[in-house]
Amino acid sequence: MEGKIVYFESIKDENTDTTFELALERIKALGIDKIVLASTTGATAQKALDFFGDKGVQLVVVPHQFGFIRKENPFPQTLVKTLRESGHEVHFGTMLFHTDGLYGSTTPTVMANLLRCFSQGVKVCFEIVLMAADAGLAASGEKVIAIAGTGRGSDTALVMQAATSQQIKKLRVNEIICKPLNPLNIEELREKDDKKK
Repeated sequence: MEGKIVYFESIKDENTDTTFELALERIKALGIDKIVLASTTGATAQKALDFFGDKGVQLVVVPHQFGFIRKENPFPQTLVKTLRESGHEVHFGTMLFHTDGLYGSTTPTVMANLLRCFSQGVKVCFEIVLMAADAGLAASGEKVIAIAGTGRGSDTALVMQAATSQQIKKLRVNEIICKPLNPLNIEELREKDDKKK
């Protein structure tokens, strides 16, 4: 069996459009009807709603949990309402790879850092699919497309079989649709952004 993987040579917002187009190709080919999508400020979620809104796909949008970085959650509540009224879901759950302080173990950070070797988006895809399954928004074993990115927008898409965090060994990556060729971890991305300023 042969398949296509797209590698983005640079990390930029424009990768989002290509990521969505590539995801739609796999949705049609595989009959998948659910996308689990990371969106911090709502910009990517709005773009996904505009792009996938009439394509028979349900979006499960996973923003940052409340209190993660800022006092106020940057994801707009008006967009939460719009998404839910359109038949989609929004889940503000505990971000599983950021629970070292809660559980007193460094295992989440070790897992996150290992997955970031593939890309920041791969780490986030794993995290949001587990979170969606924990919330009952993706059934264990259900095939979904997970979409995430590096900093802003989307540059990573995976075909995954969902599992809950209690059954993490059942989580599967069936296909890599796209990812950055030379991934940056979040610290490297911040350094790069600081140099631009």
